[in-house]
Amino acid sequence: MSQEIINLEPKAVWENFYKLTQIPRPSKHEEKIQDFMMKFGKSLGLETEKDAVGNVIIRKPATPGMENRKGIIMQGHLDMVPQKNNDTKHDFEKDPIDAWIDGDWVKARGTTLGADNGMGVAAAMSVLASTTLVHGPVEALFTCDEETGMTGANGLQGGWLKGDILLNMDSEDEGELYVGCAGGVNGNIEFEYDEMIVPKGYSPFKITVKGLKGGHSGLDINMGRGNANKLLVRFLKFATREMDVRLAEINGGGMRNAIPREAYAVVVVPNDFVDEFLAAVAKYEAVYMAELKGTEPNLSFLAEGTQKPKSLIDERVQDDLIDSVYACPNGTIRLSDSMPGLVETSTNLATVKSENGVISVKCLLRSSVDSAKDDLCEQVESVFSLAGGMVRFDGGYPGWKPNMDSAILKQMKQIYEQKFGRVPEVKAIHAGLECGILGGNYPHWDMISFGPTMRFPHSPDEKINIPTVQKFWDFLVETLKNAPSK
Repeated sequence: MSQEIINLEPKAVWENFYKLTQIPRPSKHEEKIQDFMMKFGKSLGLETEKDAVGNVIIRKPATPGMENRKGIIMQGHLDMVPQKNNDTKHDFEKDPIDAWIDGDWVKARGTTLGADNGMGVAAAMSVLASTTLVHGPVEALFTCDEETGMTGANGLQGGWLKGDILLNMDSEDEGELYVGCAGGVNGNIEFEYDEMIVPKGYSPFKITVKGLKGGHSGLDINMGRGNANKLLVRFLKFATREMDVRLAEINGGGMRNAIPREAYAVVVVPNDFVDEFLAAVAKYEAVYMAELKGTEPNLSFLAEGTQKPKSLIDERVQDDLIDSVYACPNGTIRLSDSMPGLVETSTNLATVKSENGVISVKCLLRSSVDSAKDDLCEQVESVFSLAGGMVRFDGGYPGWKPNMDSAILKQMKQIYEQKFGRVPEVKAIHAGLECGILGGNYPHWDMISFGPTMRFPHSPDEKINIPTVQKFWDFLVETLKNAPSK
């Protein structure tokens, strides 16, 4: 039962995290969590506001003797990525998350956990509610819709917040301080198709790729994991060309920022080719398993009989879709020259879905170099426009340029070393933190990002390491206690 996590230490943080797991908060459906945070702040007698886009801010005065310290903004996002396994019954708009303890980790049963970014939010709540912590003036900024468009960060008005230092608590490796991140942009492609009559002499099948790990399309894009959409289309290209297989429906992936774990297509196969088709599915499964045996041990690719579809996608669009999705850049494009091992540029071919005469393809393109991001957009546009797709880009956000002379970076490195006996690593991240956008409206902010250790965010395998939550909390408490003077 998820309630067992409230007995973990630090107790205040885990109690608040438990409360968050009980409130449905998928991206774009955050009314309940926003109302909860408003009531939470007001119940403490603190100044609490919500802006026009749905960001919530709670202000807490300095403790006695700390009034001369610079104001610190603790920032996290309220929404979570709603991903679940196909065999899990869960409505993210209605049902609570069922968290459980597995050794040193907290996980969820069959769904994302929401530790991204629930743990950062829970820590800020614990600071606001505490009557014993020592700190200067603090503000908690809880942004909305970070996962699907960074709507809250983009809509935040300048001059609303009073602090000078931003602590973004949305990183996923304890002992690391992040000072930069990649920018990103959404790619949206559409194909319009005619619905064709299913000819006689064909048998219907549903082919499915599943069992992949998926994961965060920024943090995990360099892990060599399979992309369900790419694997499915790879087979479809062979089957449509060699056996006159026709496509009726395709549906793969779920979120732009999640590497697609599952994808399926409904096809019809000429009766004379059914045996050959089933043998080809088995052959491709063996090929995929051999190629990805080190990263995707649970991969499966299978075909099963299904009901006759109402119609087929016209053959021209079918072929154009398959060719362009097959050719679309995906995964790591380039590594950083300045920070070895860091991905500079990548793309995630996230979703492919046919419905009501339109096939929608969505991808998320990232880079810490603006010109490289623009170049990647041109590549994607070229591939799909050549195939007759309608291409547009939106939701672009800037990267966060590292400032190695940051005063708060220097201070937090010293605090961490004194408390834990080692120097924290200073890094940039190939994920879209809100810092780049927020810094645009508040250019004077000194910003840093940190957090406890988390694995497999944006997937049902998401988990958070229990011992690192205590270290993360202790580090936050010491940072607030030692806030620099004005």
